[in-house]
Amino acid sequence: MIHLLVRDRSGHDHMIEAEPGLSLMEAIRENGLDELIALCGGCCSCATCHVYVRSPDPGLLPPLTGDENDLLDGSDHRLSESRLSCQLTLAVELDGLTVEIAPED
Repeated sequence: MIHLLVRDRSGHDHMIEAEPGLSLMEAIRENGLDELIALCGGCCSCATCHVYVRSPDPGLLPPLTGDENDLLDGSDHRLSESRLSCQLTLAVELDGLTVEIAPED
């Protein structure tokens, strides 16, 4: 199991567990955090699963794809830590990952 710390939009922290191989988006939604809307269901065609990755080392994450970058460009809340949670597959190296759900656009 991978352990994740997810901060919701009201600033509350939630410790969740997920199986390797799930997307970060799936893990967050399966643990009952419904404010991560994820309208497209993980097809990388919206940005409603926008999160800020606060840890671990950014080098452990896959690079942004062109589509992900383009979708994040449309957000008024994009930061250097911005990622689409549907594009991040959980692996054991990401145990202890800390993310914050970005404000809604």
